Amino acid sequence: MRRPGALRAIGVALLPCVLALTACTNPALPRFEATLAAQPSATVALAQWCAARRLASPATIHALADRTARPAPAEVRRALGVSGQEALGYRHVRLACGDVVLSDAQNWFVPARLTPAMNEALATSQTPFGTVVAPLHFTRERLAARRGALPGCPKGTVLSHRAVLRRPDGAPISLVIECYTRATLARAPKS
Repeated sequence: MRRPGALRAIGVALLPCVLALTACTNPALPRFEATLAAQPSATVALAQWCAARRLASPATIHALADRTARPAPAEVRRALGVSGQEALGYRHVRLACGDVVLSDAQNWFVPARLTPAMNEALATSQTPFGTVVAPLHFTRERLAARRGALPGCPKGTVLSHRAVLRRPDGAPISLVIECYTRATLARAPKS
């Protein structure tokens, strides 16, 4: 016969698994994935999703940026086609709509492939990367997608993407790792 404390410990140990399965079977997840797939910019997709789910009004995405420098791993430099000496920018942001944090993202970018005004905005504002570089008409090359967390994503990640953003001439401008939160799939409030 199991003791109540042992049962409670088993329940606590299984809770993360149950939460992960719940997120993966959430009926909103395929719709969210389709919204992301329809846009090269995660920022645009998140704004559309936020508006449709009525998570905030207005449905404006802002970046809560941590600009602490982080060296780029070799695979990031390879994906961006830059040498070990070429300067890279880095932003770690939480993209939010109103008070709802929808994603946690790491972004390495090539400042030399952006305009001075774009680099200034990335260094000093809370404007999301996708909004800042939208005039470049970039495309997205998805390298990985997973329901759940890719390495480096925080707990509670329900969906994660790794992608390279490219200018129309094919030059890579950014490598992003996007970790979408459980709050992204929250139900829209009833009217």
